[in-house]
Amino acid sequence: MTTTLKIDIQVRDYDLWRHAFSQDQAGRAAHGMRRYRIFRPVDDDKRVLLDADFDESASAQGFLDVLRSKVWPDPEKAPAKIGQPTAVVARLVETHEY
Repeated sequence: MTTTLKIDIQVRDYDLWRHAFSQDQAGRAAHGMRRYRIFRPVDDDKRVLLDADFDESASAQGFLDVLRSKVWPDPEKAPAKIGQPTAVVARLVETHEY
């Protein structure tokens, strides 16, 4: 089953955040990320929700550790970040389509 790293981050400016995200400072593929999905709440343009899928929970946790220790604390790597992002590693246990 897929393991997803779910991140909720406040940003000053989405375009600035997106540009920094495109630089891939944490090495998404090298840490085993398979795909990601970016969401923006319809009523909050200063917030980004990111779902990043991994095959193994250890890979997702390792990537989160890199974000917390090397990317998020560095204003050059995370120039749009406001405050501390929240994140959780979650395992998919069920899905159903209608």
